[in-house]
Amino acid sequence: MKPQRDYYEVLGVDRSADARTIKRAFLKKARELHPDVNDADDAEERFKEVNEAYSVLSDDSRRANYDRYGDADGPFGSHGGGDYVDMSDFFSGFGMDDLFSSFFGGGASARTTRTRGRDMAMTLKITLEEAAAGCTKTIAYERLAPCEDCSGTGAEGGEAARSCITCAGTGRVSRIQRTIIGQMQTQMPCPDCGGLGQVVDHPCETCDGQGRTPSREKIEIEIPAGIRSGQRLVREGFGEAGIRGEASGDLVLAIEVEKHNRFAVQGEDLHINTTISAFQAMLGCTLSLDGILADERLELEVPAGCQNGDRVRLSGGGMPRMGSSARGDLIATIAVEIPRDLSLDERDAIEALAEGREEPFGDELFEVEFAEEAEEPERKSWRPRWPWERP
Repeated sequence: MKPQRDYYEVLGVDRSADARTIKRAFLKKARELHPDVNDADDAEERFKEVNEAYSVLSDDSRRANYDRYGDADGPFGSHGGGDYVDMSDFFSGFGMDDLFSSFFGGGASARTTRTRGRDMAMTLKITLEEAAAGCTKTIAYERLAPCEDCSGTGAEGGEAARSCITCAGTGRVSRIQRTIIGQMQTQMPCPDCGGLGQVVDHPCETCDGQGRTPSREKIEIEIPAGIRSGQRLVREGFGEAGIRGEASGDLVLAIEVEKHNRFAVQGEDLHINTTISAFQAMLGCTLSLDGILADERLELEVPAGCQNGDRVRLSGGGMPRMGSSARGDLIATIAVEIPRDLSLDERDAIEALAEGREEPFGDELFEVEFAEEAEEPERKSWRPRWPWERP
């Protein structure tokens, strides 16, 4: 097994370096080693090593584990706990390698007029208990963030951008071509400002004049009680940063509630399967069940004469309604269990009860009557059914 290099040595910083120094060192190394700009055979491997070092040293809890134990995940293989979610591996097209590819292609050389940052979307998985009670999640993810050294302006020392002389600030230039059918005029992004309409004379060295850099971010997300799978939470301005101080995109979180081992969710109602004895079904009983909320005990009244497969509803025992104190219902599907280990005395008592009700049992003949068959419905010609039509 190849020994792991010291992360501080990989980035070329002291062990006492602050977060800003670590980020600057990472950006410098990554820009030198990224495969998009470095043709060396080992460039990709070295870039991954630099990225791994930054992913650890840029995270306070992982860095503390690394400094203390020599392992970013600590002695127990975990670096965050239940309320910490590292989303850097869940983005599709937004990993650090992809961010640098976008970064290298996102400046004036990209010949693009897009200045607002793109929205970023991901799926956040939570448990049913977290969905019911609400929770706070700390998530770590990677994005193009406003450059800290130039405050997002793209200019060194806070220098103001000036209007591009070539395109007069429009971001586009006209080009006239002579063809066999005459002159044709086309418009294209300005080659001097990349379609931005403005230029800076002394670009920030950290962000190369873009006003944004690849960065690892950590934010807290408030999950409201009663949220359901498929609903979205939006954090405005936490998506991709815009170029040179333009508006950032949004971070869009699609919530996915994981399946539960006891409860099934249908709308605001919770469904559960439970088993009672034949005697409890005949006489009725009260069941004490664990609810979905912490330390919640629910009492479910099962009526006498309950049949196998019957559903018993407990009002207010289901999922909370988001933004309200109301709750759905708990619906229990009852399974009746017949005892297999009756003693002789118990069997005699049950036989006496059956004789009193004149119900045959044992070897006695029991005639079964069937209902008459219903008339066969009139056959109709077949046609496909539209989705909105009922069967």
